[in-house]
Amino acid sequence: MSSYRDLEIYQLSYNLAKEVYYMTMKLPKHELYEQGSQVRRSTQSIKDNITEGYGRRRYKAEFVRFLVFAHSSCDEATSQLNMINDIHFVSNPINELIESYEVLGSKIYRFIKYVEDNWKSEK
Repeated sequence: MSSYRDLEIYQLSYNLAKEVYYMTMKLPKHELYEQGSQVRRSTQSIKDNITEGYGRRRYKAEFVRFLVFAHSSCDEATSQLNMINDIHFVSNPINELIESYEVLGSKIYRFIKYVEDNWKSEK
């Protein structure tokens, strides 16, 4: 791994954040700055916390801390997507997108366990 961009969880979170962005632009105007804005921020937070954690990878505890933040943001995004789905996409559900975030959450969790068990740190 020479960059955070090499991490599968980063690549997946980045691509899903773009997908959420485009999906939220189709929400009714009154939701663009409410639920839409909130879910965009939480999905972008996932990739950003992975990136910041990777930048601190020298220190295992810091790396894990930011990965936990990413995992928490993923849970938040899944909750928000479920709400958006139930309110705005009843006739055309976004279940595949929600499932993708559940998969991402599992991958982040497994990566946290990997780092906790195998990562060598300087402190």
